[in-house]
Amino acid sequence: MAAPTAQQVTQTLLARAHSPDSVNRIYSEKIQHRTLHLRASSPPPKIINARAARRKIREERKIASKKRPKPLSSRQRRRLGLYDIPKQGQVYDIYEPLYQLWQGYAREILGSDIYSGGTEAAAKLASAELHGAYAEVVKSNCPTRIGIKGIIVRDRKFVFEFITEKNGLKIIPKEGTIFRIEIFPEIPRDAEKPKPFAFEVLGDQFMLRSADRANRKFKQHFLRRI
Repeated sequence: MAAPTAQQVTQTLLARAHSPDSVNRIYSEKIQHRTLHLRASSPPPKIINARAARRKIREERKIASKKRPKPLSSRQRRRLGLYDIPKQGQVYDIYEPLYQLWQGYAREILGSDIYSGGTEAAAKLASAELHGAYAEVVKSNCPTRIGIKGIIVRDRKFVFEFITEKNGLKIIPKEGTIFRIEIFPEIPRDAEKPKPFAFEVLGDQFMLRSADRANRKFKQHFLRRI
């Protein structure tokens, strides 16, 4: 038995919805001589595919280069330990040059006020950067902390982190603690070591991040000339 032709199959399908006269008319007018546009099913040449792939890669790299990386959250930074000082890095000699740099920085911001003190010196020191300063605990709610001194290597919101001369890291809460910091004027040649300009930091009033102190106003009694 011969297989049905395309015309027979088409007419059979049309006969399900139309009368025989309508089937012949629809087939002859709308189907028989109509051009059938076919889409190529074979893929394009490999060269075209490779070129398109390279172009896509270049566009993706260009878009990726313009995107800024998402900043790490505080939790992620703590988890990665980005600000933690390793045990082998807790050596006083490593941070002593930082202390010398801080002395020059403090003398520069104080200017002539280093000899006279006063409210202007207090305002400058209240907003100054303390990383690198040499501080000593002179008063604390915990008596065992009194006398601890070292270079401030991290000024956090609620604590100072010291590197002591015994090569150890000490974390001192600011609350209920008074810190004493000294600034030495420049020593002229063939001159005796001048008396330092010392001031005391009330930790309760410094319980904020160092970057937030720049625009904060402090009361005058936060600095005391010794």
